[in-house]
Amino acid sequence: MAERFRLSLAQLNPSVGDLRGNAALARAAWAQAREAGADMVAFPEMFLTGYQLQDLVGKPAFAADASRVLADLARDCAEGPAIGIGAPLPGGDKPFNAYFVLQGGKITAQVLKHHLPNYTVFDEKRYYHAGDPSGPVRVGPVRIGIPICEDAWFEDVTETLAETGAEILLVPNGSPYHRGKMDTRQAIMVARVIETGLPLAYVNLVGGQDDQVFDGASFVLNPHGVLACQMPAFDDGLFHVDFERGPEGWQAVPGDKATLPDAWEADYRVMVTGLRDYCAKTGFSRVLLGLSGGVDSALVAAIAVDALGAENVRCVMLPSRFTSQASLEDAEAVARLLGVRLDTVPIGAAHEAVLGTLAPMFEGRAPDLTEENIQSRLRGVMLMALSNKFGEMLLTTGNKSEVAVGYATIYGDMAGGYNPIKDLYKTRVFETCRWRNAHHAEWMKGPGGMVIPAAVIDKPPTAELRENQKDEDSLPPYPVLDEILEMLIDKEASVADLVTMGHDRDVVKKVEHLVYISEYKRFQSAPGARLTERAFWLDRRYPIANRWRDEG
Repeated sequence: MAERFRLSLAQLNPSVGDLRGNAALARAAWAQAREAGADMVAFPEMFLTGYQLQDLVGKPAFAADASRVLADLARDCAEGPAIGIGAPLPGGDKPFNAYFVLQGGKITAQVLKHHLPNYTVFDEKRYYHAGDPSGPVRVGPVRIGIPICEDAWFEDVTETLAETGAEILLVPNGSPYHRGKMDTRQAIMVARVIETGLPLAYVNLVGGQDDQVFDGASFVLNPHGVLACQMPAFDDGLFHVDFERGPEGWQAVPGDKATLPDAWEADYRVMVTGLRDYCAKTGFSRVLLGLSGGVDSALVAAIAVDALGAENVRCVMLPSRFTSQASLEDAEAVARLLGVRLDTVPIGAAHEAVLGTLAPMFEGRAPDLTEENIQSRLRGVMLMALSNKFGEMLLTTGNKSEVAVGYATIYGDMAGGYNPIKDLYKTRVFETCRWRNAHHAEWMKGPGGMVIPAAVIDKPPTAELRENQKDEDSLPPYPVLDEILEMLIDKEASVADLVTMGHDRDVVKKVEHLVYISEYKRFQSAPGARLTERAFWLDRRYPIANRWRDEG
């Protein structure tokens, strides 16, 4: 009978800083793995503390507490499968990003992360020391090589492990989602498997943390890069993988292969998961938002209902004298289709009162953007008052196009604690609405079928802050604007590049100017779900005071 080794992969959702809660998740998974006859249960990178910790990881009291919780976990799980779990290891002025193997009631091995990512959302060189490459760890009959996350993206660490006797590679990860990430991950892991000739088990976190969402999608590869098992994306769970030793070494017994979502479903799932976990991990169970009758707020309402359930979402219509009857009807239709409460709080009287109060100061000056923005800020005041009174977190609803060019009022429609569509360009907002109308899944708490009326999606976008206002009065058409923004922001293209693509130079320069002068607004804006590698949070950090412009 072939020799077997059962590895349980714990694709779970920890909370940053909840050391004892995360340890409880680990104990529960360990108990399930023991019942399933596992030899080892493997958790993702930094599971015990949650990830990313940022400067919290350097707090001495936190580090000491993490060490105590780790020791308690080892003691409590002495009789049963080994545990592999990520946590920081104290290292003087800053810790190491470490992975611990617990066996027989104690820590029997520790592996230190060697390659520290320092790009996009990662600043690990700020927070951690780089460790020296480690050799494999023996668990039962198997020598397991453990390249921690980034260490598997470089061939030197896995080659060292193979040369020093590793028989299986276990890769614990804290790898957040961005569009196209899964294809990149699997391609790189296939390369490691082909180079070393070893099977590989990749275990990733799931769940939201601030702007990032970890998408799970753990998998197992056999030698030659053959996919043996694929865990689902975004769902937590404990998955058992059997390895058998044959004439050519250890290989995984083929198992279930979940179907992974396409880019549209994945983006939407990230926005739903990000909001759900942001609320859960910051102590909110209910949200509210201003429902204008426009496409952005309608999509945010749908995301909120899918994340939290209609009973936990309040929508508020805040009409002024510029609000059209069509907008009122569209907002009512969205609320009815989603099954949410819709309150109406007119701002006309408040607007007139503010204008009257300011009239002596404004005398002799023509009305301009000031009067328009007062309306938006009054809406922010009303919504924040409701948030404070009822304990409901306010959601803001600006898309990436608006956030990029400052087409949003600071302390007005930018008020709020979280923005689910912050990294979604306007053209993708339209398409995402159409996608949601055509798709429904078990993980959505909202109803199936059409939830955003075609009239909302198809009408010309407008802020309705003055008579007959349209977004295109002051911005290029959104397909043009979004292509320019994606090149300037996501691709870091030059003005000359865009002109070569056929865009009018004056239009490009105007957009570039708006992007740069709006940096101060983004600095103060709510976090939102990261969908791309150039989201407005940790991915793209520009100075607020910046006088450089591209004159090419």
